[in-house]
Formats: sequence, structure tokens, C-alpha cells
Amino acid sequence: MTMPKLVRDRIPELVRANGEEPVTEIADVQRYRELLRDKLSEEVAEFLESGEVEELADIMEVLHALAQAAGVSPAELERIRAGKAAERGGFADRVVLLDVR
Repeated sequence: MTMPKLVRDRIPELVRANGEEPVTEIADVQRYRELLRDKLSEEVAEFLESGEVEELADIMEVLHALAQAAGVSPAELERIRAGKAAERGGFADRVVLLDVR
């Protein structure tokens, strides 16, 4: 494992249950935001490699944490997403823009 690495809250408990002792610290707000961005890149890369739906759930968890760190609730984030979708559409129609003339 690459260290230091932001992990889910229960990971130290699970490491202890495995007979090992984790060494941890609590990140300050600025470091936490940096680590969340790193975690988002990590989770997106894992999804791109595996295509597994579970990785999408991990991405959502990181997105919710990033939103919360920015003072936005998951409900507000969803409201913003839905507003953009209503205004500009989503991606369900699979439209690919080839050129603009």
C-alpha cells in the first residue's frame, strides 16, 4: 500500500481485527481536501481498469465527501446535478459531437 493514503473510517478497525496495528493521523482540512482529490483519481482509475459497479459506488462516496468538504450536502449536490441535466441533458442518448461548423 502506498502511504500516506486516505482510507475509509473503519479501515483501522478492520486492520486491527486482522491482527495488525495501523498507524494513522487525522488530516487537517487542507490536507483532507488534497487527499480526497487523490482518492478520486485512484477510484476513477480503478473503475476504468475493472469496469466494476462497486468502483462507481466508491467514486460516489468520494464525491459526497468532496461536496461535504466544500459545504454542500449530498442532497444539494444532487439538486445541482439534476439542474444541469434539466438544462443541458444527461448522457443517456449517447450523443457524440464530431464537429461544429
